[in-house]
Amino acid sequence: MTVQELKTKIITKLSNSSPSPKLDAEVLLMHCLNFSKTELLLKRDYEVPHEQQVWLNDAANRRSTGLPIAYITGHKEFYGYDFIVTPDVLIPKPDTEILVERAVDVILSMMDARSENLLTVCDMCTGSGCIAVAVAKTLLEDERVPAEQLPKFTLGDISEAALDVARRNVAALLGDGPDSSLILSRFNFVRTNLFDAISEAIKYDVILSNPPYIPHTMVDELLRDGRSEPRLALDGDITLEGDRATTDRGEPANDGLAIIRNLIPQTQAHLAPRGSVLIETGEYNAEATAEFAEGFGFNSEIHRDLEGQLRVVELY
Repeated sequence: MTVQELKTKIITKLSNSSPSPKLDAEVLLMHCLNFSKTELLLKRDYEVPHEQQVWLNDAANRRSTGLPIAYITGHKEFYGYDFIVTPDVLIPKPDTEILVERAVDVILSMMDARSENLLTVCDMCTGSGCIAVAVAKTLLEDERVPAEQLPKFTLGDISEAALDVARRNVAALLGDGPDSSLILSRFNFVRTNLFDAISEAIKYDVILSNPPYIPHTMVDELLRDGRSEPRLALDGDITLEGDRATTDRGEPANDGLAIIRNLIPQTQAHLAPRGSVLIETGEYNAEATAEFAEGFGFNSEIHRDLEGQLRVVELY
């Protein structure tokens, strides 16, 4: 079959199960054939080898069940960089890019003010490592930041499988070039339930986090729709022990903030003087997050994402 014939076949197969069958077909074809979008247009009559036809048919079948394209291809672009993803991690979303952008601004300002020592950055609930890696790569692309001034990064997550993906992304995106050994030495990976495995003696200048913050019943709805991402990375109404959180009245919690309520006092204990915390939340609970943090003495500011939704709570 030709590229065009396969594209038509995949679109037809996905037309009742995907909101974007044409885009899905193009992404699968480009990934499988290692074609650019231009090549996909110019090589419409290219005869696709049998082995690749088999892969494309299987991929279309998996996509028709609701499995995200990123889990099928094993890749997702985020902040202009190509990240490895597996079903063990949340797929990076454009909503999170504002967290990276703000983190870079905060770190650059701190570097200007405190040039004598290396900054320390913690990315808690790191998942694929996309936040820490995107921040580090963006800093290194700034001529004001030589490799020897790159901050030290600690990437923490409760999931060892997620940390394995983060390690792979650090190696893939930061492991090339003349300064790669130095750059890679700045990354430390810790399996931890929030900050439980990190000594309170360790302080960070900047703490970044995209923790689970989806209300429990909204997670159920997302998973019913075939989102297929790990509940552990989505459900914000889980206690440190892994149980469903309850309200003061003993009712099951459903605001997505149980993990954030545990995270904020822990960030306070691990934040260096004049430090900053950046936490991604939902547009429906950003204000509640800021209000809760202010009860611990933080000043707060909320930043909107690319769609204008309240998204990142900055604490200082």
